Amino acid sequence: MLAEVDDRVAVVTLNRPEARNALSSAMLVDFARLMRDLGDDADVDVVIVTGADPAFCAGLDLKELGTSGQNLSIGETGAPISQHNRNFWPTIDKPVIGAVNGAAMTGGLELALQCDFLVASERARFADTHARVGVVPGGGMSTLLPARVGYAKAMELSLTGRVLDAQQAFALGLVNDVVAHDELLDCAKRIAQEIAATDPTARRTILRLYRRNAMTTPGDAWDNETEDFVAFRESFDPSRVRDPRAR
Repeated sequence: MLAEVDDRVAVVTLNRPEARNALSSAMLVDFARLMRDLGDDADVDVVIVTGADPAFCAGLDLKELGTSGQNLSIGETGAPISQHNRNFWPTIDKPVIGAVNGAAMTGGLELALQCDFLVASERARFADTHARVGVVPGGGMSTLLPARVGYAKAMELSLTGRVLDAQQAFALGLVNDVVAHDELLDCAKRIAQEIAATDPTARRTILRLYRRNAMTTPGDAWDNETEDFVAFRESFDPSRVRDPRAR
C-alpha cells in the first residue's frame, strides 16, 4: 500500500500489481489503518484511491479465500468481524475519489463503489462476478450498485457477471468521467483541488448529508437535510460566505 500527500490531497495506491491488487487480509488491515490515519490528518482534505497498473483491484485474493478464507473475515477495523463491518475502511469526513485505472472486479468493484465518486481510465473495466465465483457480496454491492446504475441494470450485471468497459460504465452513470490512461491521476487531482478549495465546514456537512441520504428513503433524506440546514442556519455567520465571482 502506497500513500503520498501533496497540497492537501492524498493519493492511496493499492500496490500488489503481480496479483492485480487482489485484497489479502494483510492488505485489508493496512488499507483500513492508512485510511483512518488520513482521515485524522489535518493536512489532508481529499483522498484519491487508485491501483498500481495494470488493475485497479481484482477483488478478494482468491488464493487466500480458497484456503484460510481470512480475507473474508476482516472488517473495517482490521479485526475479525463480530458484527459485520461492511466497509473496506472506516468512515472519514473527507471525500474519497476512486481513480479506476484498470479492472475493478467483484470486491474491487465494491471497493470502487465505496468511494464517493469515480473517474476512470479508458482501460477501466467493471464487473460483479460474485455469482460466477460462488460467493455472496458483503461490501454493499446490492445497495451501492443499484444506487449508481438503477435496480434493473444492477440486477442484470450481478446475475450475469457481465463486464463493462469504461464508456459503457460512463453511459450508465457508474463513473463521472473517462479520460486517457496517462491523464487519470491528473484528472482526479484537479477535481480534488477544486474540492479542497471549498469551505471546509460546508463541505463536511454536504458530504455527510449525501452519504447519509444515500442510505435512507427520500422522505427521510429530506428530513435529514432539513435538520442539518436548520443547524446551519442557527449558527450562520454572513462573513464566512464567499462570492464565487471573486475567485
